[in-house]
Amino acid sequence: MIATLPIATPRTNVRRLSLLLALTLALLGACGGKPKIAKLPADAVILAFGDSLTFGTGANTQESYPAVLERLAGRKVVAAGVPGEVSAAGLARLPAMLDQVKPALLVLCHGGNDFLRRHDEAAAAKNVRAMVELAKNRGIAVVLIGTPKPGLFPSPPGFYADIAKDLKLPYEDAALKKILADNELKSDLVHPNAKGYARLAQAVADLLTTSGAL
Repeated sequence: MIATLPIATPRTNVRRLSLLLALTLALLGACGGKPKIAKLPADAVILAFGDSLTFGTGANTQESYPAVLERLAGRKVVAAGVPGEVSAAGLARLPAMLDQVKPALLVLCHGGNDFLRRHDEAAAAKNVRAMVELAKNRGIAVVLIGTPKPGLFPSPPGFYADIAKDLKLPYEDAALKKILADNELKSDLVHPNAKGYARLAQAVADLLTTSGAL
């Protein structure tokens, strides 16, 4: 008895093409996905740059997020946070810090004081973008942390996500939003406590891992 193969109908072909397209998109998503960073050598230096959130206001020095990140990442992390600093001052300060530290990676967390002082949000966005470009133009990888605007439901302004998308940066937008909405993780209205900074450091370490840096 001779076996016969089923004849493909137009409907069958459409289903096969749909399945092939779905598989192709899934593979592209798995490969293209989130921005990647080259793996950091063991002796690489990470520069954590920002304001009081990077300084660690509300906790001891060894409980700040850069100090905890150093332990999690197994790389040296230089903390360069200045309490009260606005983004324009951060942009002016960054070049000297890059010259001094010579980091392989910049973790940028800036803009919060612009929001607290009701400075122009468009200017803050321009300054944060300029800081990212300054580092990238020197061949330094950048990770961006979105700083929430104060309010009943603190959340980072959309410009952080826009910058991360445009400049292909690994971006952490959820950690601070969750921390500042939880009284058990805060030292005051706008700063984490030790437990909160540990959460932020873990979120950054996880992002570095998924991006390939660790």
